[in-house]
Amino acid sequence: MFTSNRTIEANPDPTAVPLTRARPSLVWPGIQPSAGKPILAKGGFTLRPKQAYSLRVPPGWSGRIWGRYDCSFDASGKGKCSTGDCGGSLYCNGLGGTPPATLAEITFGDQDFYDVSLVDGYNLGISITPFKGKGRCSYAGCVSDLNQMCPVGLQVRSADNEHVVACKSACFAFKSPRFCCTGNYGNPQTCKPTAYSRIFKTACPKAYSYAYDDPTSVTTCSSASYLVTFCPHH
Repeated sequence: MFTSNRTIEANPDPTAVPLTRARPSLVWPGIQPSAGKPILAKGGFTLRPKQAYSLRVPPGWSGRIWGRYDCSFDASGKGKCSTGDCGGSLYCNGLGGTPPATLAEITFGDQDFYDVSLVDGYNLGISITPFKGKGRCSYAGCVSDLNQMCPVGLQVRSADNEHVVACKSACFAFKSPRFCCTGNYGNPQTCKPTAYSRIFKTACPKAYSYAYDDPTSVTTCSSASYLVTFCPHH
């Protein structure tokens, strides 16, 4: 189910994933399946404030969900978004969102794995809440508004330069192996937290802040339903 707070619901059978929206404005969820997995809901749709959308998820599906903001589309679905855009279309149809974008990542199986990731940066708050599952089944998410505390070098500003609309990851901003955990930094022993990733982690301790963040940022659960919420409240 999707709403202005996004919700996801999953069971061993084809699942309903509720998505919801808490923020008093529109959000346009994007959905990108992992390789070989089916595209759901054409990869995108409109979610109004307090609205819920139930997404059917087949067994074994995996992929990512993100929110697009400040979008404008014509009757055919062509247009653009200020953040999270996917090829200028309402329907992402397998494309990912342009960073920076906060990601909800989910893999369904006998044991489900899910997390909220800031590795591609931040644009909107997202949370994943499991219900009636077995196992650890903890909450994952980023509730804090990182746009309000984003360092100048990571900021994406609105067209009129009045507002910060998204916050880049240090990897996306600087393209450095140290920040991207590549090359000589391509393992957990050499790629350590930086001042930038610590800002993300302090604000959102239940989210992945960089590629080799604490493994506890990934949560597991079995036989659960999930609610994905965009712009959740504290």
